[in-house]
Amino acid sequence: MKQSLEDEFTAFVAERGQSLLRIAHAMTGDRDAAQDLVQGALAKAYSHWPRIHSDAEAYVRKILYNDRVSAWRKAGNRNEVTVADVPDRANRERHDDDVAERLALREALLSLPARQRAVLVMRYLEDRSVEETAEALGCRPGTVVSQASRALVKLRALVGRVTPLEASR
Repeated sequence: MKQSLEDEFTAFVAERGQSLLRIAHAMTGDRDAAQDLVQGALAKAYSHWPRIHSDAEAYVRKILYNDRVSAWRKAGNRNEVTVADVPDRANRERHDDDVAERLALREALLSLPARQRAVLVMRYLEDRSVEETAEALGCRPGTVVSQASRALVKLRALVGRVTPLEASR
């Protein structure tokens, strides 16, 4: 690869790497798995960089989604959820409630099928439109709307209240 393209790839990783990691973490629910997912996606992107560099972010996000779905299928949808240690805070009771809510939401998110979780990540974490999400996932806009609706219904049932995700739309 030419040096200018290598420099471009390095700049892309420096600029978008953390955003890609957040997306992967939302998809996997695990920091290490997210790092592995991003690393694999970037390795694939690097090998195709000369032809994809003009639309690299969309390409890498599509790889993230496809690789996550493939891993999920191979694992037979057996997700292990680990809970990190909660740091001490001054307002312990309020913090405990916040942590409990976040953990409940996280568990509920991880219980969703990979496609529904990907739709929620793209629509609400990345703030993409229905059309952008449909294009990224290779489906119709109506599929995005129905998957988001079904996912939010499941989340409400699992968490037991309307979540901030729904309130923001």
